[in-house]
Amino acid sequence: MERRTLGQRGPPLGVVGMGTWKTFDVKGKSEEAARHRLVEEALRAGTRVFDSSPMYGEAERVLGDGVRAHRKQAFVATKVWARAPGELDTQVRAALGFYGGHIDLYQVHNLSRTEEVLPRLLELRSTGQVSWVGATQYRAEAFPKLMTLMRSGKIDAVQVPYNAKERTVEREVLPLAEELGLGVLVMQPLGTGELLRTSPPHDLMEKLRPKGVNTWAQVLEKWVLSDPRVDVILPATERPGRPTENAKAGEPPWFDPDEREAIAKIFRS
Repeated sequence: MERRTLGQRGPPLGVVGMGTWKTFDVKGKSEEAARHRLVEEALRAGTRVFDSSPMYGEAERVLGDGVRAHRKQAFVATKVWARAPGELDTQVRAALGFYGGHIDLYQVHNLSRTEEVLPRLLELRSTGQVSWVGATQYRAEAFPKLMTLMRSGKIDAVQVPYNAKERTVEREVLPLAEELGLGVLVMQPLGTGELLRTSPPHDLMEKLRPKGVNTWAQVLEKWVLSDPRVDVILPATERPGRPTENAKAGEPPWFDPDEREAIAKIFRS
């Protein structure tokens, strides 16, 4: 199956992106340079999507510095997290400054102050400073509100949590995104790391190796990407070598339904 667009509206993309939550919230020449090297490694491995937010401390700025020399290669997805009046314009000015005056995908972070934020993002899209507009949400109880926004026709993509243990979005969000042709970015494909603390059976790993996976992290990432409704996953890391490992999970062949079920079964108690 072809897996290289952001829904039916978007540009060609690699399927494994890079998140920056916690990992890029650093200060100091040495720490920031290390994150810039991670960006460069990810780009060499074929990663194109980099996701951030003003909620992530220094991450937007550090990512901006890291992609500056590679801006044409990088697809930057960031967010507005406006908790109070006045923060919206401040965040927009900062983000446009970080990313060379253009943001590829600008998202309403966790639907915070959507009524104020969304019109501004749509205005930026109309002027060409933003290419696509999206919304994120991690709380299942807020998915009905997210789906209402999806049906409005105003956004191009959503970002939601999805992994072999947390599958709530399979019920309604992913089917609706497919119906509407919206892009789907996935946060927490490894469950913020806790899924890695579960060891897979040796025989299962051996069975899955012909699908191009050599680590449990790659198995879990490919599990998400084997759902054709998903466009991009956003694992975060601060370890050299991990961006290359992650990127390999975005290469076919994909898991079939039986293989996905065998993996998901591990997390059902």
